[in-house]
Amino acid sequence: MDLGKFSKYRSWLYSAAIAILVAAWLASGKLDDADRITGAPQAADTGSEPLAHGKVRVRTLLAEDVTRTIVVNGKTAPARITELSAETDGRVVAIGAERGANVKRGAVIVRLDERDRNARLAEARATLKQREVEYEARRKLMSSSYVSEAQLQDGLARLEAARAELTRAELDLEYMLVRAPFDGAIQARSVEVGNFLKVGDPIATFVDNRRIIVAGSVSEFDAGYLRVGEPARAKLATGEEVAGTIRYVAPVAEEATRTFAVELEVDNSDGKLRAGGTAELYIPAEAIRAHRVSPSLLTLDDAGNVGIKIVNDADEVEFVVADIALSSNDGVWLAGLPESITIITVGQGFVVVGEQVAPVPEDDVPTAVARKIPAESE
Repeated sequence: MDLGKFSKYRSWLYSAAIAILVAAWLASGKLDDADRITGAPQAADTGSEPLAHGKVRVRTLLAEDVTRTIVVNGKTAPARITELSAETDGRVVAIGAERGANVKRGAVIVRLDERDRNARLAEARATLKQREVEYEARRKLMSSSYVSEAQLQDGLARLEAARAELTRAELDLEYMLVRAPFDGAIQARSVEVGNFLKVGDPIATFVDNRRIIVAGSVSEFDAGYLRVGEPARAKLATGEEVAGTIRYVAPVAEEATRTFAVELEVDNSDGKLRAGGTAELYIPAEAIRAHRVSPSLLTLDDAGNVGIKIVNDADEVEFVVADIALSSNDGVWLAGLPESITIITVGQGFVVVGEQVAPVPEDDVPTAVARKIPAESE
């Protein structure tokens, strides 16, 4: 061989040799696979045992008696809201309570000027005394036939008119003091010192914050379980939980939503709760049989339904839709299930519905116990 030509094409020859070796190595692997496939008998053809089922950890649960809870969104509000208006004319001369102040029933909120009210009251009392004397004199003369029946009735009419005038004078003097109608707080005030008020002019918005209501709406399916006077509870947006009694259930559903309004009354005599925030109403409904499970065991099926996976008597996986009757810190309570069920607690994400599994009860699974290592002696 010409060494000069070999040196010229040496790199090409090396590359060709490497390619031939790699192709031979790959071909040998495929031949081995073919031998294994054709030489090894199939389990289905020979009737050998199938592969072992997948193991899942399970727990058997028995149904318990629980009370289903109706949960609705709502908002808090004062038990009563009233608009205070002027009942007589006058100029504001004093403010008895500022906005936001808590006041007792009868406390003065606004005082109007007295003007001539006391003088008119004194005049009304004197006129009434005069009419009483005149009527008594006519009544005595009536028995002696010196006064006719018409004159006597005229005296009685004058007497009643004087009494009415005295009542008006007393009320006019009383109306100059605008008082709180019940224990509560001033939400807003429309007047200041110096304003002149006429009858009917607004003065203040007064709220009963000693009692708070939590108002919401329930569906027509749940409305039948509500009763006025029954206990219920609510969770406020601040995290506080309060208890109260149902004070109102609407007799007619709202036209637009087909829901029924419900109000829970909560005692707030200490004034700590604020009205106007959001809340959740928890109203007890009927007693049912349900199973308590951890929320972490809930899963979704292909249709997007929330439920749990269980193992039936044939050790096959089934999916049951969760009818959540109650939710608490201890877990969720599922209704509508058989009296006794075996739920999958570990491995539910690796099995499909209809698959046969090897259930392992939780009691059969050894639990690791931490052991305290004694400290080395000094």
